Amino acid sequence: MKIAIAQLNYRIADFENNLIKITDYIKRGKDEGADLIIFSELAVCGYPPRDFLEFNDFISNCQKSIHIISQLTDSIACIIGSPSQNRNHKGKSLFNSGFFLYKKKIQQVVHKSLLPTYDIFDEYRYFEPNKEFKIIKFKGLKLALTICEDLWNVGSGKQYGQSPMDELIKQKPDFIINISASPFSWKHPETRRNVMKKNCLKYKLPLFYVNHTGAQTELIFDGRSFCMNSKGQIYDELKSFEEDFKVIALADVMAFSKSKKDDFSKEVILKEKEICQALVLGIKDYFAKMGFKKAILGLSGGIDSAVTIVLLCKALGKENVLAVMLPSRYSSEHSLSDAEKLVQNLGCESQLISIEDLHTSGEKTLSPLFAGTHSGLTEENIQARIRAVILMALSNKFQYILINTSNKSEMAVGYGTLYGDMCGGLSVLGDLYKTEVYELAKYLNKDKEIIPLNILLKPPSAELKSGQKDSDTLPDYLILDKILFNYIEKRKGNSELVKMGFEKKLVERVLGMVNATEWKRYQTPPVLRVSEKAFGVGRRMPIVARYVNR
Repeated sequence: MKIAIAQLNYRIADFENNLIKITDYIKRGKDEGADLIIFSELAVCGYPPRDFLEFNDFISNCQKSIHIISQLTDSIACIIGSPSQNRNHKGKSLFNSGFFLYKKKIQQVVHKSLLPTYDIFDEYRYFEPNKEFKIIKFKGLKLALTICEDLWNVGSGKQYGQSPMDELIKQKPDFIINISASPFSWKHPETRRNVMKKNCLKYKLPLFYVNHTGAQTELIFDGRSFCMNSKGQIYDELKSFEEDFKVIALADVMAFSKSKKDDFSKEVILKEKEICQALVLGIKDYFAKMGFKKAILGLSGGIDSAVTIVLLCKALGKENVLAVMLPSRYSSEHSLSDAEKLVQNLGCESQLISIEDLHTSGEKTLSPLFAGTHSGLTEENIQARIRAVILMALSNKFQYILINTSNKSEMAVGYGTLYGDMCGGLSVLGDLYKTEVYELAKYLNKDKEIIPLNILLKPPSAELKSGQKDSDTLPDYLILDKILFNYIEKRKGNSELVKMGFEKKLVERVLGMVNATEWKRYQTPPVLRVSEKAFGVGRRMPIVARYVNR
């Protein structure tokens, strides 16, 4: 038996174009002699469809797509993910299903059993879990079809009371198929492969795994579909961060016994390379799927805007990126010269617009109201908001999308101006701590100096008052980022952080800043997710809480 793996980039609710793409790959599977072609979880509608699943018309379009696809299965079988209706009228109205199509009919529908409700996942909001387990019989073989999470309840730390494969193995399947929608975080590919390896070893069966690729707003899918033999050794793996297609003979997988990729624990995954590829894809798909063409950002001469503009030029092309330098009376000479040198290195368009006139006018307008008060944070924030007004005016007038350049450290502690430097249509660096931004900058400079060296060496500063440095307000980023990582990603509380060696008052101060600025983060743009716990849909905190974990 020859099995085709179709790793595709779908657009949520774009039934027409998703169907065209699926149709093309079914034809390709036929042309290359495949007996069976496999698409990913919820492929017909894209993942995650979220509350579109509550629209009857949306479900009707899914059903129509499945019917059309079934008519293409005269000489090839197809497994594809789609929502399906729960005809029992008990529980939720839908299942998350895998359809087995052959001879122009729906031969069998397999429902997802384990519905994740953690981090970015909220599947039990929409779907009823499967409680019946049946293998698929095809051309004399038995297929155990599972859907994403169904294979993750293996090994230690099980989250569910049952494992679907424990039921399916009783029916003596010949191999496992897992159709998936597994989002990227930079550590996840290795974790994912090791989970699948555990399944192969436990059940002594080969496995075909099919994932999405492409980005859906903040979620990025890295692809990396693969097939493994019964020892958990990878026979073949598809590309990362792009569409791919392969036809693989089951007999070859079963006979396979050795590979350079046998031991995943020894496979080197370069963090900065992975993050760079993910962010470029995230930008590219956000613009393409939204119908946007051009990006604009404020280029300050600092590290965050420098890294952001390099990624934008990689994703969109330098001709579609406008850098706007917005110096004030407090801007240092080197910040402007560093920004100009970066623009020259990239070859993108730029504009130089001083904010001095607007700043002076604003001071004059507000001076009667501010009389008798000391100049401080309010006056600093006015400058950031003036810059935002200019950038948004250019965005509106010339159809640019303003890109936010805030990093995760700043977003965490509220070190940014709401409706100022925190505005934008997409946050590119919002899931990278400041120290990670520097590491990514070094990676971007690995072949030649794109980002001027001075940008990497000078102390970071918002330059909203004379001689200002980030360190005047914030702890050293090397320490701050460690506290933030352990609090946000690892969910370590106050006492636990102190036991780890962090100073008690500093921990209380940092956690207090994080919790006190939750309301700010609710108003920030979508953040491209590259970590295990990003700000946004995967981190749900109450705004009005007062939690410092004393």
